[in-house]
Amino acid sequence: MGLLSLGTPLDWHNGKKYADHVREHGITQFLHIWDRLKDRQGDELLWGDEVEYMVVSFHDRQRSARLSLRQAEILQKLANVVADLESSLQDLDDIGAVPLFHPEYGRYMLESTPGAPYTGSLLDLLSVERNMRFRRKLARRYLKSHEVPLTITSFPRLGCPGVFTDPYFDPVNAVASHSLFLPHEITNPHARFPTLTGNIRARRGSKVAINLPIFIDNMTPRPFVDPTIPWDRDVYPEDSEARNGAALQDHIYLDAMGFGMGCCCLQLTFQACNVSEARRLYDAFVPVGPIMLALTAASPAWRGYLADVDCRWNVIAGSVDDRTEEERGLKPLKENRFRIPKSRYDSVDSYLSQDWRNRPEYNDNPLPYDEAIYGRLRRHGIDDLLAKHIAHLFIRDPLVVFSEMVDQDDNVSSDHFENLQSTNWQTLRFKPPPPNSSIGWRVEFRSMEVQITDFENAAFSVFIVLLSRAILRLGLNFYIPISKVDENMNRAQERDAVHRQKFYFRKDVFPSGHSRDFPFTEPTPNGAVPCDETPIAASPRPCSETKVNGFAKKEKALRNCYPDVKPPVTLERKPVEEEYEEMSINEIINGKGSDFPGLMGVVNAYLNSLDVEYPTKERLRKYLNLVKRRADGSLITTATWMRRFIRSHPDYKFDSVISEGINYDLLKAVDEIERGVRIAPDLLPGDDPVVPNGI
Repeated sequence: MGLLSLGTPLDWHNGKKYADHVREHGITQFLHIWDRLKDRQGDELLWGDEVEYMVVSFHDRQRSARLSLRQAEILQKLANVVADLESSLQDLDDIGAVPLFHPEYGRYMLESTPGAPYTGSLLDLLSVERNMRFRRKLARRYLKSHEVPLTITSFPRLGCPGVFTDPYFDPVNAVASHSLFLPHEITNPHARFPTLTGNIRARRGSKVAINLPIFIDNMTPRPFVDPTIPWDRDVYPEDSEARNGAALQDHIYLDAMGFGMGCCCLQLTFQACNVSEARRLYDAFVPVGPIMLALTAASPAWRGYLADVDCRWNVIAGSVDDRTEEERGLKPLKENRFRIPKSRYDSVDSYLSQDWRNRPEYNDNPLPYDEAIYGRLRRHGIDDLLAKHIAHLFIRDPLVVFSEMVDQDDNVSSDHFENLQSTNWQTLRFKPPPPNSSIGWRVEFRSMEVQITDFENAAFSVFIVLLSRAILRLGLNFYIPISKVDENMNRAQERDAVHRQKFYFRKDVFPSGHSRDFPFTEPTPNGAVPCDETPIAASPRPCSETKVNGFAKKEKALRNCYPDVKPPVTLERKPVEEEYEEMSINEIINGKGSDFPGLMGVVNAYLNSLDVEYPTKERLRKYLNLVKRRADGSLITTATWMRRFIRSHPDYKFDSVISEGINYDLLKAVDEIERGVRIAPDLLPGDDPVVPNGI
């Protein structure tokens, strides 16, 4: 969810005249934050997750599943009881703090976060699933008896002819999006969201146009020309776009922001020790983003059809693509200043860290940026990489300007900065501290798709948290060229990418000149590790500082503030092209030979460096085992499970069509799996059954 403000939002015609004002003052606000907090040090590890739900209304007699548009009512009920929860719930001690619920773009969506950040405590890490279960239980408590909060990435019949919302609204009233398929009422009524929708369309000069390749099944018509598109509608000026070429043959055509921003996801945010550590973690996560997108793939169905893709990413990218024809390279630049290669929702465009291992060759994609803003930042003392990052974000126009917030006190506000920062939606987000806050420099990991069960969402969260600590403690180097990361993002969205695709990844991830003699195997009962074998390559210290009775001292919790990796005395660089190769997801996660232990191997190394009781490590291992098995193929992705369910349904005609009955049974099965009353041994580990929803 982006920045929500109160006030009067301006339409594009009236708001665009303030674009330069917002950019100028946004940079001023960033510089005030930078001056105050660039030297901030020692922030502890705090982190949190965001889980998004769709509220689905089941109508059993009609065998219909619809999206419930009661978001405002549900959130109001949740808000009203939050103040009483601490005294009324005895089990709150197991959760730590009352969870929070937030609005999202779709009026059928809820976003939940922990009530307080998690710390580096292993107990906190082990509480994630319980916390997620509690949040879902709380949401269920304030729904109607036939409504269910499902963690699914996309609603399979969003935008189909007929009734797919509860209550029904006619798409002819889509006054902001002008969509052929989605009614206006599907959008959160907060003024920001319909204004954002309308302003994207107005700035672009047309509706957004997303075309997903349809999954060609045995009886799918060839060529496929979608009979559900109202080709002849004539209500809005853009209605002719579909028949004039926007809707492609053999594709599923989507024409509104709601198709993308109406998706659900799983996101994690980490507070770093300082700005330098935040930038190192940001860079290390960049190549991991596509890998985790493929592993969490969960969205094979769109607008009532099976697609030949498994992920949401390009749908969202297209749904907020406000670039004009000039900016997309379809016309010569005349009215606009930049040719912009990507949507404002897309993969990361450049690395940020000043780490000596970040070679200029890795930022190999064209990076348009505002030279005046870049020059201003450089004159203020901002380094080249960060200045280009900010100046690149600020080539975009602010999409929503509130008339009451045009003039701000730049010393105490960051709203103009966040106006642009929060509408550049990339796989990672580098987040400066808010003004007048105890919050530090942060990194948000944004690529993962939400999973059916709280167990799965907790498992992927635990894995990313442990990987983040392994990156910092072991001084890992995942750099590959940004262009290869972009290729990986495209491959990650392909059908069954976990098994059918290979991905570029770095061959040698360890610091030059440091020992690789780390215990990469799964955690074993606690045993001392000799000092010269302890896996702390990123922060080598004399044995006298780490040695206890002749053995390495182990840490008891996850933490921040690891020193930078020092360059070797003699630095010999290979050509960049020799540093990476194509690997399978299984190899990237579970290792490839003796030289590459895989991401799970370095997580094991980190776990083995901790002074933690073996039963605790075993509990963590149950989460990591899900990730391991999704990668090696012994468990399938959510997208593959959904595709198989649909294709094996007795009503399926092998024509790529997802009927209302199939959709109903699919979402009923999703709910049953989440509640633990349906077994899915190909999706979930058999030794880790999902218990009925509760704490």
